[in-house]
Amino acid sequence: MPTKSSSAKSAAEKKSTFNSDDIKKNKEVAALSYIWILCLIPLLLKKNSPYAQFHAKQGLTILIAWVIILVIGIIPILGWMIWFFGMIAIVLISIAGVIKTLNGEAWEIPFVYDWSKKWDV
Repeated sequence: MPTKSSSAKSAAEKKSTFNSDDIKKNKEVAALSYIWILCLIPLLLKKNSPYAQFHAKQGLTILIAWVIILVIGIIPILGWMIWFFGMIAIVLISIAGVIKTLNGEAWEIPFVYDWSKKWDV
């Protein structure tokens, strides 16, 4: 079972993988990654920033999950419940993503990060 210090250490190690100048210059643009369709701004405009690309790919994954949840929400009752709880989860993850990005952190969102590594944009 990971201890609190080991999880803090892994977050610090991930932060150190990005250049501090890159983080400082691009954290505001990277924060747009978690605001639905605005994930395309850092994805397309900041191709030379590993920090912005890291967050943009996670934002794109969240956007696709959002669209899937909207489609599932068409289904009566069960779809509505999935839509309701899915939207709450996406909004909370997006808020946390913006905050962590503006703090210069590189948060690997569970499940989202694994899918975001597959994007070759």
